[in-house]
Amino acid sequence: MKVAKFGGSSVASADQIKKVGAIIQSDTERKFIVVSAPGKRDAEDTKVTDLLINLGEAIELQQATDEIIDRILNRFNSIITELNLSQELLSELSNALQEIITDAHIPIGLKQEILKSFGEDSSAKVVSAYLNTIGLKARYMNPQDAGILVSDEPGNAKILNESYEKLFTLREQDGILVIPGFFGYTTEGKLITFSRGGSDITGSIVAAGVKAKLYENFTDVDSVFSVNPNIVNNPKEITTLTYREMRKLSYAGFSVFHDEALIPAFNAKIPVCIKNTNNPSARGTMIVAEKEPTKDCVVGIASDSGFASLYVSKYLMNKEIGFGRKLLQILEDEGISFEHAPSGIDDISIIIRERQLTPEKEEKILKRIKNELKADTVHLQRGLAVIMVVGEGMNSTVGVAQKATKALSEANVNIEMINQGSSEVSMMFGIHMDGLERAIRSLYATYFPA
Repeated sequence: MKVAKFGGSSVASADQIKKVGAIIQSDTERKFIVVSAPGKRDAEDTKVTDLLINLGEAIELQQATDEIIDRILNRFNSIITELNLSQELLSELSNALQEIITDAHIPIGLKQEILKSFGEDSSAKVVSAYLNTIGLKARYMNPQDAGILVSDEPGNAKILNESYEKLFTLREQDGILVIPGFFGYTTEGKLITFSRGGSDITGSIVAAGVKAKLYENFTDVDSVFSVNPNIVNNPKEITTLTYREMRKLSYAGFSVFHDEALIPAFNAKIPVCIKNTNNPSARGTMIVAEKEPTKDCVVGIASDSGFASLYVSKYLMNKEIGFGRKLLQILEDEGISFEHAPSGIDDISIIIRERQLTPEKEEKILKRIKNELKADTVHLQRGLAVIMVVGEGMNSTVGVAQKATKALSEANVNIEMINQGSSEVSMMFGIHMDGLERAIRSLYATYFPA
């Protein structure tokens, strides 16, 4: 049996849901369906989840909510009407939304979590109802009933191991189960969401739990591309990736797949196939545990912006026991996680997501490092981008790094930092954001010559 997850673009409208129905109908092994909230119908549209977040913020600030509620319900009304589904379903969704909004016993933080999940939950009810109208035996299943148990970390839930045993029993269920993505429940019954894009995580969890032979992730592209097609025209498609390669690419800006989503599938050794809802006959991209090594080991070039580098220098740093621990403790005290930490004998750079650093936190961190660690130099550089060159076996392939540095030089891009370390599958380069597109184009031309 297979698990198929359909993203926001796949359930954005009635026409898209009809495509979803045809895909499910075409393969009787697709027994478990995971869906996102309706996404954008066009570039000017708004995702339902964004509307729900806006609604939660309006409630917290005691602002008017009628217009936002109307926009949310109108999206579902349009879908339900065009699919010729019962208007009772719309009434059910409307009543559920009003109940969440008006229940004074729900703390505002939990209310915002429940509101964020409303898009996926409603989408699953709509899709299951539609599947029945085209002759399939399908039913909606709430994540709590499915056994998706998570940690109590709002907006960043982690799956609990006992979930997998509960999920395995779903194999005994008849028909098709449609499960909303993006959220689960604590053992105390509290609804908690994963991070944004977390419906991918749900799909992977369900696939691991039911021990599916394949996890299909349907999106709006035929495959994973070797580089961002918004930067390079008609880039090469990738037919096969390893889990490790996809994890690196996802982390560094490949938006096709949530960067945490592969972990459950990886642990269960379940192959993943990324396919296009709008072109389901296309081959797609397979993600597997292992693949045959090739001479041209680089499979993709990913990038992301919005980084800062915290540079700390102190003479004889390498002789000072506990310096690194104390430095990272200061970041932990301020609730800051780090991405990379390239270092030398007397200095270290900590790469941080810029959005974590308010001016107040920045000032406090710099002051603490200077005073508590007696650092000689401490400064923060904002406006950095990260480029990741990815491919299995890079550390044993001669000339890969040389090609990258030559390509960046030819693009007149200065390298602020390099980090490969023990990684067998990636090299990371830090550069100024203003040279990002030049750098990507030059690297692509080097590793993927026409």
